[in-house]
Amino acid sequence: MEKQSTGLRKRQQISKANQTMFLAIAGASVVVGFSLVLMLFLVQRIWFGEKVIAEKNHTVAVLQKNLDSVNALKDNIRVLNTNEDLKSILLKDGDSPLQSVLDAASANSTAMASSLQVKLLSNVSGITIESLKVDPVVGVETSSDGSGSIDSSDPSSHSIGFSFSVSTAAGNSDALRQVLMQIEKSIRPFNITNLSVESQGSRLVMTATGVGYYDPAQVVQLTDKVVKP
Repeated sequence: MEKQSTGLRKRQQISKANQTMFLAIAGASVVVGFSLVLMLFLVQRIWFGEKVIAEKNHTVAVLQKNLDSVNALKDNIRVLNTNEDLKSILLKDGDSPLQSVLDAASANSTAMASSLQVKLLSNVSGITIESLKVDPVVGVETSSDGSGSIDSSDPSSHSIGFSFSVSTAAGNSDALRQVLMQIEKSIRPFNITNLSVESQGSRLVMTATGVGYYDPAQVVQLTDKVVKP
C-alpha cells in the first residue's frame, strides 16, 4: 500500500514538473516572439528614418546647387542687358534688352505679331505690309472666333502659325530678300513652309506662310513628396 502511495506521488510530481516545464517553454516562446516582433518593428523604423533623411539630404543638395547658381545667373543677365543687338530689337522703348529674349521665347501670338510687323517686315525700306496673320497659340490662347480655348493634340509641337504678304516696287527685289534675311536672323526661330513671289503690274508681291516656335512656360514650385515605409 505504501509503495502504491509513493508511486502515485512520484507520478504527480512528474506531471507537475511537466506542466511547469511546458509553462516555462510557452512563456519563453512568447517572450522570444514578442522580442522578434519588436526588433523587426525597430529595424523597419530605423530603415524608414534613414530613407526620410536621405530624401531630405537630396532636397538640401538640390537647393544648395540652385543657390550656388544664382550669382552666375545674375552675371549672365547683366551681360545680356548690355547686349546692343538685343537693344536694337526691343518692341517698346524703356524695356530691358532681356525682354527681347523673353518676348522671343514666349507663347504669345500678340508679341510675335508685333515683332513681325514692327521689326522684321515694316523695318525694311520700300516694303509695304499687305496682310499679316498670326494664329493663337494652340491650347493656350483663345481662337479668333472667340469660341474659347483650343485643345492641343500634340503638345510637343510648341509652334505658332503665321502668314503675311508684303509688296515693293517692281525693281526693288532686294527689299524682299532683306525681309527674308531679317526673319532668318530673328531671335525667335521661324520656319517658312511656303513662299511665292509674283509680279502685279508695277509691284512685286511676296506671300509667305510658316510657323514660329516658342519655349513652353516653366513652372518653379516646391512640392511635397510622401515617403512610404
